[in-house]
Amino acid sequence: RSLAHLVNTVKELSDRKIGLRVLTGKGAQIDTTTASGRMVFGIFATLAEFERDLIRERTMAGLASARARGRKGGRKFALTKAQVRLAQAAMAQRDTSVSDLCKELGIERVTLYRYVGPKGELRDHGKHVLGLT
Repeated sequence: RSLAHLVNTVKELSDRKIGLRVLTGKGAQIDTTTASGRMVFGIFATLAEFERDLIRERTMAGLASARARGRKGGRKFALTKAQVRLAQAAMAQRDTSVSDLCKELGIERVTLYRYVGPKGELRDHGKHVLGLT
């Protein structure tokens, strides 16, 4: 699929004492059973590492640029501040129907419990939405 994938595959083969010899095509000069073939493949491995580094640099630059424009990564939260407070208050009541509360909020039960515990205590998602973390 990529040069990096090929390098990893050849390393795995080499660890098992298996050489690679390309018989046809553009890579026909590669034979990892010889010193010169290993040198050529080493150059390819270096290029693969360089390619990964470039991708990493571009990704980090893109994320920094997005942050500078005020954008944040990640998925939007399912509940608003008001909905988290409503869920917290409702769950603190012993007679609250979790199913009804979930229907009212338009979420699944597992989503509710990511925000609020069974006794109304805030969990990580709820704290984050309310700005407490």
